Amino acid sequence: MRTLLLLLIAGISLLPAKISAQTTKKQETVLELQAQKEQVILDEKEALKIEVITINKRQENGELTAEEASILKKEAAKKHARNIEDKLAILESKIDLLERNEDFEDDSFFGIFIGDEKLSLGSDKREVVYDRRTTSDIVLAIGFNNVLIEGQSLNDSPYKIGGSRFFELGLAWKTRVFTNSNFLRLKYGFSFQFNGLKLDDNQYLVEQGDQTVLEAFPLNLDKSKFRMDHLVFPVHFEFGPSTKHTGDNYFRYSTRNQFKIGLGGYAGFNLLTIQKLKYEENGDDRKDKFKQNFNTNNFIYGVSGYVAFGDTALYVKYDLNTIFKNNPIEQRNISVGLRFDMD
Repeated sequence: MRTLLLLLIAGISLLPAKISAQTTKKQETVLELQAQKEQVILDEKEALKIEVITINKRQENGELTAEEASILKKEAAKKHARNIEDKLAILESKIDLLERNEDFEDDSFFGIFIGDEKLSLGSDKREVVYDRRTTSDIVLAIGFNNVLIEGQSLNDSPYKIGGSRFFELGLAWKTRVFTNSNFLRLKYGFSFQFNGLKLDDNQYLVEQGDQTVLEAFPLNLDKSKFRMDHLVFPVHFEFGPSTKHTGDNYFRYSTRNQFKIGLGGYAGFNLLTIQKLKYEENGDDRKDKFKQNFNTNNFIYGVSGYVAFGDTALYVKYDLNTIFKNNPIEQRNISVGLRFDMD
């Protein structure tokens, strides 16, 4: 199981490097398209300015009344505003397609033409999906970890507030719920969660029968860390606005640079429980590692949520299951940190 876990983590971790190697040229093209957006606005404003000057001259020459000139100016302003809107929509659509297309290599391969609206890939033409309702993300989360203990506040926690951390890495798919609206999305996938707890006051965890208790270590501990590795399957309902990009034969919704809220939960399994102790004994540095169950729950489930702008979110997750199965005082893991959804 551990070997499989490491292979899966390694595979996921290599994805960004693989994508980066393929997308250097793609990023340059995106920058060019962004520059074209700015140029479109400048060109249309300049064209409007010239058109207004022409109308003013016609009015001065007596060819137009003040009312007629005002109407023509308003029509010109509307026309150029629509021109900007339509041209920017085309460029936004092309940028959106570029950023989602992983096998881009160069302009001739991808085949983007600003003048016409065709999309070709090499010698073969790939049919454009009219409505892509499902997209995927790599999920990365980091932050602080601790335990809510029945009858105690976090200030009295035996685990270090700043030293206890969590890490999460996974894949998530996002599907639009409604046909004609992207306000509600269903986000689901799988993640590996690593919840670390650093013990305070020279304590460590000891199994006593079917319970796990804290005891003082007989020597001075340099490090006392307890970690639980989980495989979980999160599901969130994501709410928030989006922008719609329309082409001749497709449309897409984008939540890039948009505010969003995700509410949901997760369920899964405990893959590994480990305790690490570091101390000095008789002048020698000792490092002990204990891989055992510690009476932890094998089935993991909880609630989670995030508030995001763009790809970065404030993330909270809370295990509804207790950490230890038979302890008389219930302890539940809680995590707060940052989450990054990288599409």
